[in-house]
Amino acid sequence: MFPRRVSPSRLPGFLPCLLLATTALMACSRPPEPAATGALAPAASGAPTPAAPAVDALAEVTASMERFLAARSFHAVMTVEGSQPMQNEMDFVAPDRYRMIMPVGTQVIIGDTMYMEMHGQQTKVPIPEGTVSQWRDPMKIRENRSGMSAEFLGEENVAGQRARRYRVRHTQPEPGEFLYWIDREGRPLQLQHSGETASGPYTMTLAYSRFDDPAITIDTP
Repeated sequence: MFPRRVSPSRLPGFLPCLLLATTALMACSRPPEPAATGALAPAASGAPTPAAPAVDALAEVTASMERFLAARSFHAVMTVEGSQPMQNEMDFVAPDRYRMIMPVGTQVIIGDTMYMEMHGQQTKVPIPEGTVSQWRDPMKIRENRSGMSAEFLGEENVAGQRARRYRVRHTQPEPGEFLYWIDREGRPLQLQHSGETASGPYTMTLAYSRFDDPAITIDTP
């Protein structure tokens, strides 16, 4: 699903969906440079230089999401600011291993089994078939792309890296928008969504790193 109004009390369960929020169409190339603004200087011959092509923001965002899904591993941190602040972390190792580190404990998913640690107690429970594959495509880009648009907002530094910033809007399954940053390799670097609950406004930021890092391993507890 797309980022939407979510009660902070539900965010731990919502975490894996957002951390894995992309679609799969396979790897992409590095995004093109943004279109220049204003007139370009004439060529040496005196003939006018053709205007640079416009940025296809939606194509760049979608390609980044495709590349994200193709990653063999990554690390992500979700930070919530507002009346109920929190921070959770997650590691992923393809094809079906997840580790979620939350204040109440650590949850590890391997295949169709979840190992839950809560307040020092560990429980092994089965998860329904298709749960993990659903997390790999929760935004349902293929189904909802007709109602999706993106706007390129320029470049800026994020976490010490130069990133391209976009505003992504969607109409399905319900209207909403979020900010999305893409690194120089065409991978997601950060996603930010703001909303409001009964407790007040909140801002949720997802920061991604360590793509395809072989040092990330997830073993059975």
